[in-house]
Amino acid sequence: TLPEVCISVRSQSSVSPSEPLVPTNKMELFHQTSVLDLFFRRLQEEELQLRTSSLPAIPNPFPELCSPASSPVLSPGSLPPGDPTTGKHVSDNSQIAHFVNCFLKTTPLWKLITAFIYEMVIESAFPLQIVKIFSEDGVGKVVEIPADMMARDLCQLLVYKSHCLDDNSWVLVEHHPLLGLERCLEDHELVVQVQASMNSDGRFLFRKNYAKYEFFRNPLTFFPEHMVAWCQETNHTIPPSQLLQNFLSTNSCPEIQGYLYIKEVGRKSWKKVYMFLRRSGLYCSTKGASKEPRHLQLLADLEDSNIFTVITGKKQHSAPTDFEFCIKPNKSRGEMKELRMLCAEDEQSRTCWMTGFRLFKYGIILYQNYKLPQQRKPLLSPFSAPVRSVSENSLVAMDFSGRIGRVIDNPVEAQCAAMEEGHTWRKRTQRMNVIGSQSPLHHSTLNSVIHIAQLWYYGRITREESHRIIHQQGQVDGLFLVRVSQSNPKAFVLTLCHHKKIKHFQILPCEEDGQVFFSLDDGVTKFTDLIQLVEFYQLNRGVLPCKLKHPCTVVAL
Repeated sequence: TLPEVCISVRSQSSVSPSEPLVPTNKMELFHQTSVLDLFFRRLQEEELQLRTSSLPAIPNPFPELCSPASSPVLSPGSLPPGDPTTGKHVSDNSQIAHFVNCFLKTTPLWKLITAFIYEMVIESAFPLQIVKIFSEDGVGKVVEIPADMMARDLCQLLVYKSHCLDDNSWVLVEHHPLLGLERCLEDHELVVQVQASMNSDGRFLFRKNYAKYEFFRNPLTFFPEHMVAWCQETNHTIPPSQLLQNFLSTNSCPEIQGYLYIKEVGRKSWKKVYMFLRRSGLYCSTKGASKEPRHLQLLADLEDSNIFTVITGKKQHSAPTDFEFCIKPNKSRGEMKELRMLCAEDEQSRTCWMTGFRLFKYGIILYQNYKLPQQRKPLLSPFSAPVRSVSENSLVAMDFSGRIGRVIDNPVEAQCAAMEEGHTWRKRTQRMNVIGSQSPLHHSTLNSVIHIAQLWYYGRITREESHRIIHQQGQVDGLFLVRVSQSNPKAFVLTLCHHKKIKHFQILPCEEDGQVFFSLDDGVTKFTDLIQLVEFYQLNRGVLPCKLKHPCTVVAL
């Protein structure tokens, strides 16, 4: 016989009005659904062994619905009072009990019972909410998610549905086009709650951001020494080894300090003021750079605000520089007078202020978000697609000329090997074209179009557009893309980020023995196509300031 299975559904008379009839947390729901799955499998085995329509032979999977409460089988006397033909019963729970009992009378209908109970528990415990996500090309996708889904989980869902590589750098962006504001959601934030606080023009964008947790890897590049100090002592700086520990620890009192431009409320003018960012909030000094409490004025409370990047600073707000950011209250209705518009002198200063805001507001939670994907790495996801990851950790130069292969550590030798491989491939292609029939797609034509499907290739975009894409995806060292040159239609341009600065390198075509090659260094190092060129500079710095590490990626939802 089947084991007795109990589902936590009780009659209305035995439940207090304040006690929920559905699971109160995910662990309880998981336990109940696991019991249902067990019942599903055991009942299927029983059906194959014994096919009978007699009611006493069917064990009762819901004994708590019957009277007496511990009865292992269903009997006509165990049903709650009511008329089966009219469907009128004493309570909602009695209706459920009668419905389950009627369907259990016919054994093959157990599938409907299980599906009904499962759907009822899921929908009542975690109702689905509709969220619309947009990609960079403006195409939207409607997704139904539970109310307690975090931004991290939604990103993983979109990565799986879009068949792209999950490298833990995908983010949801809260975007306000009318205000010209956007920010990356933290991994632990609830998407439904953020959507409820957004204005009617707000939307979610799905994009890459390699700099999301870069400050944990290279803290000194994010926090210049002259901008970080203790609150108690004016001239006491924090040792580099203890920089992040002091930001994460609630017992320490570091602060960000420096001059910022602030937009005066109701005016287009900007005023340069000395600012202090602490755990308690953002303060401005009314007397020079004084730290005395009587000279400090609170501008924003970190707990009730979020920090945004301003993407239309100079045009919309007449900002003195391009490095504008904004502190927006959570309960803001989207009016300009409620926003604190600030402007830094350079990109490093803006990044320091914004990163400090995040650390002071969320503290150790950010570090837990950063560590969580690393803890999940040993557990391979069953949904992970076999996508090749092109990075300096997965690509190495190899020499297979001997009996066994060896890794080429010398960059000069690796460069020679790459050139030799390119020449060998070209000669082999020429010999195939001579011996066999001419290919419909000649190798020279193939070299000119083979890169089109690559993630890092953006085609005909302007220099300003390439800057915008680099800014959006994090401005970390090695972030790059390839585009068509505006000045020379036959050439290409490699746009690369290094030390928060964006540089452009022209890729020129050069001809040798009737064949076209591509080169970054005036023909010293030649490559048969752009893919070979990019893969070479992912392994070797060459004439570049750093290796190519992170390709700018845009995914279509």
